[in-house]
Amino acid sequence: MNPDEFKKRTKAFALRIIRLVEALPKLPIPRAIGGQLLRSGTSVGANYRASCRARSRADFVSKMGIVEEECDESIYWMELLIESGQVKPARLEDLIKEASEILSLVVSSIRTARSPK
Repeated sequence: MNPDEFKKRTKAFALRIIRLVEALPKLPIPRAIGGQLLRSGTSVGANYRASCRARSRADFVSKMGIVEEECDESIYWMELLIESGQVKPARLEDLIKEASEILSLVVSSIRTARSPK
């Protein structure tokens, strides 16, 4: 997957997160978790775009590390929504799967960038 395709994929992920958070019940717990999910889920694509402008391999690895953290955090918040009974598991199954796939690609990119040429 080339950088432009991955930018589109992470933006689509962010848009799905936005729609999910907009649809959550307007109660204290889902609003609090949803706010955290909104921040981390939209940060994945924003930080990936920043990594594409890295000035060095070390800078790229550092910025991709942030992408990895935000993606993993997004999965955490979605798991909390399910386990707290706020959202049915089936509703988030595909979104968690997408986050996991993005996370795997990011980790692979970091490993590749860290390996000596």
